[in-house]
Amino acid sequence: MRKFIAADPDRCTGCRICEMVCSAVKEGEFNARLSRIRTTWVTPYLVTSLACRLCEDPSCVRSCPQGALSVDEEKGVILVDEERCVGCGLCVKACEFNAITLHPGRKVVIVCDLCGGEPKCVEFCPKGALDLRTAEEIAQRNETFRKLLP
Repeated sequence: MRKFIAADPDRCTGCRICEMVCSAVKEGEFNARLSRIRTTWVTPYLVTSLACRLCEDPSCVRSCPQGALSVDEEKGVILVDEERCVGCGLCVKACEFNAITLHPGRKVVIVCDLCGGEPKCVEFCPKGALDLRTAEEIAQRNETFRKLLP
């Protein structure tokens, strides 16, 4: 199974360092709008970070009318052909996880590529809230949590 960046909401403080690290690595500047990971407040007290879930059959790829998105079968990441991307945003709307976005300057989509297998956001998270996990591991953790509830 493919592993993707997953956040532990019990550890995530919403510091947004993951966003800054991502934009610095990928774009050479500290700008959350250029990040491939997003910090999201679920409730006023629950915060988490979201990145591409590396879906088995990604709706973003299927929705691209230009064929600008594809899946690297070896690594499982979404590849963007910037020459073909026209910035229509259909892939952004198709992603149920809100994990793909338009680059605000270049008007092409940007999406997490796991930094070649060693995601810098995971490496630099000060609380250790980010990790590489499979969907099965996330489901198992959620099931364990549900059993603890009254």
